Amino acid sequence: MPVSVRRQIELRADASGFPALKRAAAALSEAYREGKPTRVTSDDQVNAYLVTRMPATYAAAHAALEQLPDLPINSVLDIGAGSGAATLAALKRFPGAREFSLIERDPSLADAAREFLPDATVLCSDATSMRDFPEHDLVIAAYSLGEMQAGLAARLWAAARVALLVIEPGTPRGAAQITQVREELLALGAHMAAPCPAAMRCPLSGDDWCHFAARVERTSLHRRLKDGDLGYEDEKFSYVAVTREPVELNGSRVLRHPKHHAGWIELELCTASGTRHERATKRDRERFRQARRAEWGSRLP
Repeated sequence: MPVSVRRQIELRADASGFPALKRAAAALSEAYREGKPTRVTSDDQVNAYLVTRMPATYAAAHAALEQLPDLPINSVLDIGAGSGAATLAALKRFPGAREFSLIERDPSLADAAREFLPDATVLCSDATSMRDFPEHDLVIAAYSLGEMQAGLAARLWAAARVALLVIEPGTPRGAAQITQVREELLALGAHMAAPCPAAMRCPLSGDDWCHFAARVERTSLHRRLKDGDLGYEDEKFSYVAVTREPVELNGSRVLRHPKHHAGWIELELCTASGTRHERATKRDRERFRQARRAEWGSRLP
């Protein structure tokens, strides 16, 4: 996240003190794991959210937005915006954007978003009670779909002039929600942008589900609150991005971390015709070079 935002979070965390932050962070983590709606009311809860969940939301949004092609994005609408993490990621991906609107139901998180994004319009309101959303070039709903009522996808799409991005936790439940939203959006005439290589029916089923990971660098306070030893954590997320106009979808999506062996690399790919297991060997120098650069979630030619 931007350095200025990280510094603001550190100052707020210092004001709460570690014991209070620890209790609040534990409650937030439990609610997130159980898929319960996250409501923050006290200053300690807000600050714990900023230290632990905001970086993860930013990382997932940043990773998903990087998979979008260059688009004419001048305005962004963030639904269920929390403290503005997805908007900050959109500003980095589309630095030419000048208009930002955020809708967040929790007043404390809305206040934090105003602090981090002073030039944005932040509306403290429950998106589920809104019949229509104001039109913007890019509409984002990050980790908010599960907290809202059915039928939201159509309203989000109606507000998106150029593109729509929906992100949910990378769990079987979150992936199932994304699959349902994907089907609804394609039925409404949306064009696939990412992560799918085509607008086919999802080939994954059973114990397998479509999800990816974004690396989150932990601060020392973040590690202490999570009782973690590593200086990072991987945020698992599922997402779908669609556009009004067709975009080029040549290639396939890497579904798992590539496995490197002596002289060859093992790839699990999602293609327009379904999933495929591939071995890239040194005999095919170009494919081997592509495989060496490939990461989980990246597009492979």
